[in-house]
Amino acid sequence: MKVEQIFTSCIAEMAYYIESNGEAAIIDPLRETEPYLERAKNDNAKIKYVFLTHFHADFVSGHVDLAKKTGATIVYGPGAKANFDFHEGTHNETFEIGEAELKLIHTPGHTMESSSYYLEDNENDKKYLFSGDALFIGDVGRPDLAVKSDLTEEDLAGHLFETLRNRIMTLPDDTIVYPNHGAGSACGKNMSKETWDTLGNQKETNYALRANMTKDEFIEELTTGIKPPPQYFPKNAGMNKAVNKPIDKIYEDGLTQIDVATFKEMSEDSSVLVLDTRKGKEYTEKGTIPGAIWIGIDGGFAPWVGALILDINQKIILLADEGREQEVVKRLARVGYDNSQGYLKGGFEAWINAGYEVDTIGSISAEEFKDKFEENSMEMPLDVRKDGEYESEHVEGIESFPLDYINNNFAEISPEKKYFLHCAGGYRSLIATSIFKRNGVKKVTDVRGGYGAIKKTGIALTNFVCPTENK
Repeated sequence: MKVEQIFTSCIAEMAYYIESNGEAAIIDPLRETEPYLERAKNDNAKIKYVFLTHFHADFVSGHVDLAKKTGATIVYGPGAKANFDFHEGTHNETFEIGEAELKLIHTPGHTMESSSYYLEDNENDKKYLFSGDALFIGDVGRPDLAVKSDLTEEDLAGHLFETLRNRIMTLPDDTIVYPNHGAGSACGKNMSKETWDTLGNQKETNYALRANMTKDEFIEELTTGIKPPPQYFPKNAGMNKAVNKPIDKIYEDGLTQIDVATFKEMSEDSSVLVLDTRKGKEYTEKGTIPGAIWIGIDGGFAPWVGALILDINQKIILLADEGREQEVVKRLARVGYDNSQGYLKGGFEAWINAGYEVDTIGSISAEEFKDKFEENSMEMPLDVRKDGEYESEHVEGIESFPLDYINNNFAEISPEKKYFLHCAGGYRSLIATSIFKRNGVKKVTDVRGGYGAIKKTGIALTNFVCPTENK
């Protein structure tokens, strides 16, 4: 038997491939089908099942496309409702995959249809729990994403408490826990960087599995300090219940080459967004197309697209590094942005060679930032890191303006002022500079190296102190 974890760092997601005696199953596949088809082909296996642990909110799954290409049966847990054919599993139902037997365990709480899958590999003396978002390494699933008029987050947290105590923690301690997400995902609060662990160790180290925790304590712990989910989460959850644009058609449209004159004309259409995905150095040193938003492909690309581009049906034309166009289209599709119209043929060089206008930002070093700030010659410095990062430590006297909420808070920004932006290392601040420019701010400067570099200059720092700590 073969059991393989497939980790995708951009969205901190884990899918799984199981193969036994010529039959295979995929658990929680991403949008693209190629990796799973290729694995099955290499094993001379037929994909029999596509199992989903729940209706995912942070990415669009490829279950419908995969089932159409392979004839596999899609399986969801009890109570699932969708606009395509699938098998609604029942608690303790078993599924044969070659000589292996996979058992569905209904694990409501993160969502009500949430189900985990238990597998005993007798050949290799191993046990696996594919826990979805019910149990992470170091954390459990947030209880606020499936709230309805008759179901509060406290209700969901209560269901998850019962799920963990009565259906997961009763499994053998040597069970390997294989979750659907890891550190970096917004599906939990405190996920570990580790991508698997034994259930026994999680009982010892995971705050949510503390043996003497009461249900009321669990509910309070789980519902305290939850940040609002990114705006694309409910949209992705809805797409996972529907039949969406096929991935092959998404590639076909998104990989259309657009000549520079047509690209310019399209870029001036208010219904079209230019998305610059090149390396940060290219963006800062060479500039970009006027009105473009920069979100580099080499960072947390897909989650930031989902958080910042409000219309999931937005028409997008791409400025990409040569040879990486398909990667960009694929990662957009992972979070449901299926309306890529194509990319600039010849890249940014074609734009420059055509003599078209270029938009640029300022860029200064951390030392220059320190000098200007201490000389009081810097008009509007802003820290665009997350609230928690800012509260932990920040440059004394600088205001917080988190990138996460930039669309909600941009009314606070004056187009006539000069802004100096920094984040932790430089990725998020470049995104912010592009949004500032797109929204009419004429003078915006990025601080290279971000807070990590600024801190090394010896500039005065401060941190947030809770009122109780002053007593």
